[in-house]
Amino acid sequence: MKKTCLITGASRGIGFATALALAEEGFDVAAVALPDPERMNELRQKVGALGRQFSAYELDLGKVEAHAAVISRVIADFGAVDCLVNNAGVSVLSRGDLLEMSVESYDRCFGINTRGTFFFTQAVARHMAGTQPAAGNYRSIVFISSSNAVVVSDQRGEYCMSKTALSMACKLFSLRLAQHGIAVFEVQPGVIMTEMTAPVKAKYDALIAQGLTVEPRWGFPEDVARVVRTMASGLLPYTVAQEVRVDGGMMLNRLRA
Repeated sequence: MKKTCLITGASRGIGFATALALAEEGFDVAAVALPDPERMNELRQKVGALGRQFSAYELDLGKVEAHAAVISRVIADFGAVDCLVNNAGVSVLSRGDLLEMSVESYDRCFGINTRGTFFFTQAVARHMAGTQPAAGNYRSIVFISSSNAVVVSDQRGEYCMSKTALSMACKLFSLRLAQHGIAVFEVQPGVIMTEMTAPVKAKYDALIAQGLTVEPRWGFPEDVARVVRTMASGLLPYTVAQEVRVDGGMMLNRLRA
């Protein structure tokens, strides 16, 4: 049974791990990312070793006018999209006082994390809603947001706001696409060891040691990828617009006696 996943931000971190997890699940992989030939070639080899088809597509998600051409190429190469994983995103240009936030950093977060992801999803969803899936294929869209969709961090307010908006986009698409049998989910990663979090590793090492998370370790991209794999494989039936926290218990409400 042929099925295809389309993953943004696939060249590294959570996107890379998710591409491998879904290839193990039997998905062919359409990998979208900024130019990164070395990492994409590595991903191509690993997906190929699992016996799955792989194609890479270069895209700056913030350039909405470029979405249609990339999506058309994916459809031409694979025939259909059964699972979209919205993983691509950026952090703030620099952490700092909310009162000093720059327009440039604000626009960058919203332009990619929110605006870019919304319109990319809209375009893919139009295709999915307008076609019938192959017999037996489960269809889904997964938004990778952040614990900061819920938890406030005033040192990176623009990022928090962009991810909160993305969380609402998940709910909106879930409502719109349910009639087409397309399930929509949200994953809220906590402190995950990626290139994005590498600059603050020492800070979070200390916070984890002090009890920031219930499970006393960093999360890994593979932890998030396993959750996405569960969603994409249809193992969460009758579940609509649910957010799943992959955060080691960081967001658990705890009484500090």
